[in-house]
Amino acid sequence: MFYAGTAPHKSTAQDKEIRMSDRAPQTPQQLQITLSDIAALAQVQRPVVSMWRSRSRNTGSPFPTPTGRHGRQELFSAADITDWLTATGRGNNPHAAEDAAAFAAPLGPETRNTHFTALTALLALRCLADMPLGGQVGDDLLDLADEIDPDDEFLFAELEGLGPELLPLAAYADLLTDASYTSAAAFEQLLKDRFRAGPSVHADTLLAAEAVDLVAATAVELAVDSEQPPVFMDDGGSDFLLAVADILGEVASGTLCVGTWGNAAARLARRRMHVHGRSRDNVDVANQVSANRAGPARMVRLAQFPSPSQPITNPAEILTAIDEMALGMDGHSSAVVLAPAAILTDALQRTTHNREAEAIRSDVLRSGRLRAIVRLPRGLMPTKPRQAQALWVLGDAHAVLGDAHARVNIADRWTMVADLSGAELTMDVRQDLVSDLAASLGTREEIRAHSFRFARLVPTRSLLAGSGSLTAETLASNSSGRPAPHTRAAAAELIQAEAVLDAVNGNVQQQLLVSLAAGSLPTMLPTTVSAALKDGSLKYLQGHRIADAHMGMGESARAPLAIIGVAELTGNTVRGSRHISQLVFADSYPQGRLTEPGDVIFTTGAQGGAMVDEVGAAVVLYPARILRINTRRPRGLMPAILAQDVGQAGLGPWKQRPVRRIDDGARPALGAALAEVAAERRRLAVRLQQLDGLSGLLMDGAAHGSFEVLDMTDLSTTMEGTS
Repeated sequence: MFYAGTAPHKSTAQDKEIRMSDRAPQTPQQLQITLSDIAALAQVQRPVVSMWRSRSRNTGSPFPTPTGRHGRQELFSAADITDWLTATGRGNNPHAAEDAAAFAAPLGPETRNTHFTALTALLALRCLADMPLGGQVGDDLLDLADEIDPDDEFLFAELEGLGPELLPLAAYADLLTDASYTSAAAFEQLLKDRFRAGPSVHADTLLAAEAVDLVAATAVELAVDSEQPPVFMDDGGSDFLLAVADILGEVASGTLCVGTWGNAAARLARRRMHVHGRSRDNVDVANQVSANRAGPARMVRLAQFPSPSQPITNPAEILTAIDEMALGMDGHSSAVVLAPAAILTDALQRTTHNREAEAIRSDVLRSGRLRAIVRLPRGLMPTKPRQAQALWVLGDAHAVLGDAHARVNIADRWTMVADLSGAELTMDVRQDLVSDLAASLGTREEIRAHSFRFARLVPTRSLLAGSGSLTAETLASNSSGRPAPHTRAAAAELIQAEAVLDAVNGNVQQQLLVSLAAGSLPTMLPTTVSAALKDGSLKYLQGHRIADAHMGMGESARAPLAIIGVAELTGNTVRGSRHISQLVFADSYPQGRLTEPGDVIFTTGAQGGAMVDEVGAAVVLYPARILRINTRRPRGLMPAILAQDVGQAGLGPWKQRPVRRIDDGARPALGAALAEVAAERRRLAVRLQQLDGLSGLLMDGAAHGSFEVLDMTDLSTTMEGTS
């Protein structure tokens, strides 16, 4: 979809007189690539490329020679490199030739940084024109850019100033798109490269995905009751509108406005939104909201301070910008604002500048448009991990139920306040917080009908009267002595606590089915691990060296094989938490082996440790190793005893450690007794875990007011008297 209806007419470009003598060749200027980029292209470590280069020097397929230098870096022809990789079969990327453009550049290794603006403009032009740019005449490209951007709002100036570099960069933009499959993917890759290149206004204002998703989801939820397709506006150049477009999907309609700022960050944001929104029939991309938009469409402003387009950090300036935003809102407008918690929620230090900021913050509160205040956890800005962020939701002033034009008296107004400083913004936390924030714009009756998980309603007058943190009212309201409302969250806490309590009380201790008698069977002399290896009763197997990229955590792999290493043996990691896919293991480690039931997995060193693998089908991670007892000729060896003997630390070389042996007649009964003890140990571990969980639930529920713990002293005395 094109801004202001200025779609390019392909027939005009095709019918234009072609000056063949001025046309650039179809093959782009030779791409150059560095040794580091060769490693990334081939999907190997950087030292591997140097090893290839040295070992192939006197062979029939020597490593390509450099074609130039950039400072201290050698440059190579990307075509020569991909030909060499194909001919020798080196590397782990079978599509290296197709992907080369994503790692090489036509004007030196810094092209993607020094020509970042031009390349993003060319990618936007290619996407909006829906045609390759390579092979075009320079004047034709500029004419095409003028048709698409007649008012020079996002790309024309960037291309007009390129001069002789326009054509090679245009051809390179085609290669980047082909290597990344889409213009949008190529655009995002350029942004990632720029963030890694060094500090910039974009890197300094970059938000974590959780923060972007929270703001975007809140904005979409605030517009859910819009009678017309809603309008979402962000003139700060951040990632919010992109996330909004993802939430809208291919069905829900909306207009994405990127604002009228004229700086480089705003122009970049405009290019980005055009690249991502161009092919979406349900999403329109514009600079500003039409003055005569049809019907009562909900408009939601999304704002971040500081942002790429407004890199202001002064508290008074930020609060002034928010105040102006609130003053410009009407009854169909709302806003979601993200800024440092030190400005939006925390107590402002008593300085001259902060007195002004505090006065502005009070004015916004007094206006009645500040409907929700949320302090968020730290870590939402990768470049400033210790800085906490906060969220404001602005809306229409408080209305009276049944009368849209009547306003609640200032003395009776309320503000929704929440403090998530110690929380983690997981998916369920974000969803419940968004629900709370959306409810904050309702009337008092509508808010009372909503079950809040995180928020509390605080009289606005108490926020105005105080001089400390705005979210401190959350804790104060919880300690006021009033009973907590019986919400769904409180009921869920009560149900969970009762379920755990029933499980603990129902776990009745049972006697072990183990019986003992005086010994009558012959005893066997101990042996050593070395002797057992020599007589064939024991077999030694090495662990595997598994690449970090092949190991997964949790339940992400299909048909996973459990990995057992030193962390599992020492108890630092629970067995089963690390795994590797069966397909990956079979493909990448063809000589690999799995454990069998009864294998003893052990490690030596300062800590030491050993365990019996009762299940089998696991992958042992080096430096852990395997001792496997010969089941046909065990010669008195038992897995449990072997694990205890070799797993102790500080007993000298593991091969010389003594190993106790058991007569064959005693093995079945001892094995059954040890299994009974192991089962009881597992049962007790479950009970300990249940008790730990129950103690936490009792404290949480009592503190939140979800339930009351009854005094059982009188009841227990009565029961003792009647027993």
